[in-house]
Amino acid sequence: MPQSFASLHVHLVFSTKHRQPFLSDDLRPRLFEYIGGIARQNDGVLVSAGGTEDHVHLLTSLGRSNSVADAVRLIKTNTSGWIHDEFRELREFQWQQGYGAFAVSFSNIDSVKQYLANQEEHHRKRTYQDEFRELLRRHGIDWDERYVWD
Repeated sequence: MPQSFASLHVHLVFSTKHRQPFLSDDLRPRLFEYIGGIARQNDGVLVSAGGTEDHVHLLTSLGRSNSVADAVRLIKTNTSGWIHDEFRELREFQWQQGYGAFAVSFSNIDSVKQYLANQEEHHRKRTYQDEFRELLRRHGIDWDERYVWD
């Protein structure tokens, strides 16, 4: 076959370091717009985004030559620099080291988008840690609590 095609959607989840509440209601829309630009520059698409003041959920479509690790590295590195430059009062801002990446089938994109849109409501009842553990369970991922949180 002379051409290559890909439909690779990934639900990315990561928090601020120690779940510090750096991501205000005013900051998040600008952050998501910036992340969308990073994705586009790297042959990807930010399909949807959500989160609260201490973590983000990103539904991304990866290009054929993108790896999940590279996409997360580019997003975290570039957004950290942008936040430090644009919001001097957030000079202590950092992302946690790790992340969660969960495959999303094309048929489930709309349900994931809805889940991301309802993050603030969702987290009135559930902590980030409980939500993340549930995502790991639902995707059959084993983990050790000692190495999940920073």
